[in-house]
Amino acid sequence: MKMFNTKTGDDASWISMSDLMAGLMMVFLFIVVIYARDIDKKTQTVSEIVSGWQDTESEIYEALLNEFRTDLGAWKAEIERESLTIRFLDQDMKFAVGDAALSDQFKSLLDDFIPRYVNLLASKFANDIDEVRIEGHTSSEWLQSENELESFIRNMELSQKRTRSVLEYALSCAEAREFQPWMLKKMSAHGLSSARLIFTNGLENKERSRRVEFTIKTRTQEALFEVLETIKPLSEE
Repeated sequence: MKMFNTKTGDDASWISMSDLMAGLMMVFLFIVVIYARDIDKKTQTVSEIVSGWQDTESEIYEALLNEFRTDLGAWKAEIERESLTIRFLDQDMKFAVGDAALSDQFKSLLDDFIPRYVNLLASKFANDIDEVRIEGHTSSEWLQSENELESFIRNMELSQKRTRSVLEYALSCAEAREFQPWMLKKMSAHGLSSARLIFTNGLENKERSRRVEFTIKTRTQEALFEVLETIKPLSEE
């Protein structure tokens, strides 16, 4: 009996379809490889942006620490690295109870602090800073208040008045007059009442909660927008 190697029409059709699928698979793999290479480049760019931003904030912190290291003890102040905040904790030194007027002692401190602080930021990091926030914080208590809400509202009014007093004094500082245009654009006052209490061992630390802070906000929003632009899908480019 003779054996014949034959192909039916269906066989030929099936082989043609398999060849087509194999070809499409090769095209798909080629696209994946190209896209993956592009993603690697984008990921590298994003990493560079984030790393640059973190490096800048580290430089600001180190500059603040070098400038004010020897003063922190006498001022009863501290520098927080994560938020780039200089925190003044001695409430008795800053204001009388329930009053928004700066004490003579706090004015003397600001006369020393403000020119050095503004000179450092405006001279070395002007393009990296979006805002310098002067924030006033209180404890949760208010004597003779009837409830928690009344305490919060009264403390809000007081903290807002106090931060305005600090901002006004800073802007009028003669030793920082050359930087006043920069200060007018960058510095702002925010009274936050007892919204951001400080806790120790799970309990409100009333002494530490009563504080004035100078917090630096870097241009992170612009950096984030830059990241989003960088990682756009190829279909949007």
